[in-house]
Amino acid sequence: MPANDTRSALHSARAIIARVRERQPLVHCITAAVSMGLVADGLLASGARPLMTETLAEAPYLTTEADALVINLGTLSTDAAAAIPATVEAATAAAMPWVLDPTAIGTAPVRTPLARRLLAFSPAIICANASEARALAGEAHRGRGADSTAQPTEARSAAELLAAGTGGAVTVTGAVDLILDADRSGEVAFGDELMSRVTGTGCLHTAIAAACAAVEDDPYVAAHAAATWLGVAGQRAGKVTRRPGTFRIALLDAIDEVKDEA
Repeated sequence: MPANDTRSALHSARAIIARVRERQPLVHCITAAVSMGLVADGLLASGARPLMTETLAEAPYLTTEADALVINLGTLSTDAAAAIPATVEAATAAAMPWVLDPTAIGTAPVRTPLARRLLAFSPAIICANASEARALAGEAHRGRGADSTAQPTEARSAAELLAAGTGGAVTVTGAVDLILDADRSGEVAFGDELMSRVTGTGCLHTAIAAACAAVEDDPYVAAHAAATWLGVAGQRAGKVTRRPGTFRIALLDAIDEVKDEA
């Protein structure tokens, strides 16, 4: 992508990125075990702070101390399945923005009905690939594990339905992210193909979206800023290395670099 386009996109997200750095929001993440390290490090690189617990005894209580909540169903444990509804309810009661990542839903017998049940609590942002968005909206569709078998544009109608029902924003992730709410839509075409070869970049996207929602009341604006931030960071990391192991480190560095520029 031309440098001028990158600068223009970053300019529109700059105020939110700067507020994340200044306010250092605490983001409570009930997220996939395989990606907790990357999510925590990525939040710290952004200027936010991570909090991670998933037990019913503690998660609903601790979330009231946070500024935003992430619910990611990636490696859904029995503890998390029990704690998630009460934790979301606590966040909602505290008028706290929360973000839903319905990872790998479709035919899974626990996470699919759980994700649909959580829609009643009106997430500020839903981050999902196209297959997940279609399944969440009730369409007969499934991906391959956590991977999508559809393109973001194929999930537009599902995303519109979800946005209308929740009153929030929906990000359909892919090579070109589709972002919309009831009134607006846009695309973010940054990133790098190596992002799909590092476990947890989608989980990190969700967490950064929550950090942005913690400092920005408009979910659509927060979702767009998060996609831009991570996408530009991924694009820059791809210029540093073409190997997935070093890309992970380069991505964290680039998130911090974008933060400092903002």
